[in-house]
Amino acid sequence: MLELISDQLAILGHPQRISVFRMLMRRFPDTVPAGELANELGIKPSTLSNYLNALQRSGLVTQERSGTSLLYSVDMKNVQHMLGFLLNDCCRGRPDICMPLQQGKGTMTDRKFNVLFICVGNSARSIFAESLLRDLAGDRFNVYSAGTRPFSELNPFAVKVLADKGHDTSLLRSKTVSEFSGPDAPEMDFVFTVCNKAANEECPAWQGQPISGHWGMEDPVKAEGTDAEKSLAFQRAYGALKRRIQAFTALPVESLDRIALQSAVDDIGRTPVEDIK
Repeated sequence: MLELISDQLAILGHPQRISVFRMLMRRFPDTVPAGELANELGIKPSTLSNYLNALQRSGLVTQERSGTSLLYSVDMKNVQHMLGFLLNDCCRGRPDICMPLQQGKGTMTDRKFNVLFICVGNSARSIFAESLLRDLAGDRFNVYSAGTRPFSELNPFAVKVLADKGHDTSLLRSKTVSEFSGPDAPEMDFVFTVCNKAANEECPAWQGQPISGHWGMEDPVKAEGTDAEKSLAFQRAYGALKRRIQAFTALPVESLDRIALQSAVDDIGRTPVEDIK
């Protein structure tokens, strides 16, 4: 046991190996192609392969094949085992030592929760999610959205879809995550990324350790063709997000503890949207 944990920590002690691990953690529960990891991190494919092999040997990362692509993801069970060893064995479970690492909310209380949806441009997917959650459960959640790109604007196709669905678009504007990282920003209970690019990027360390989820999906802004074909791409993105958010609003947030809530959020992220009821 100690030998395995020591090996895992030694492997994570390399600055580029841990950067690969951190990106896979941000993308959990997704599987990520090796090529995307190499491009996003600026690592040569041959070098990345060596890093991934080391992470696999340690049990922290798993690999699967899809056609000609190799896909990688975090082995969360083994990661949790490693972290549990550090907290329970190394610090002997002492609350005065361990609690600062575990601080945050236990069971959610009976109040409105703050939710932030993030994508790159804050022009389509994140504003869909913001509008949907506000209209489906605005009595339970204060909802915000933001982008990681410094400058953006609302996509007209997205705004039209929302207006056609009966949402109030006057409340919407394009924002950046910097608005939610200052001392006067609301403390978030949930932070969701709804695109892979945003999940790949470094985001602020959110105060209060919110529940985080990655619900990545295709970007309708990149759709090509006629206006009708582009509009269809936005309709599909809206429908996919609606099913995920309906699944989220069905959760008994007030009665679940953090571990159960995080697991449920991850399950929504890994379930194909057509299977979500």
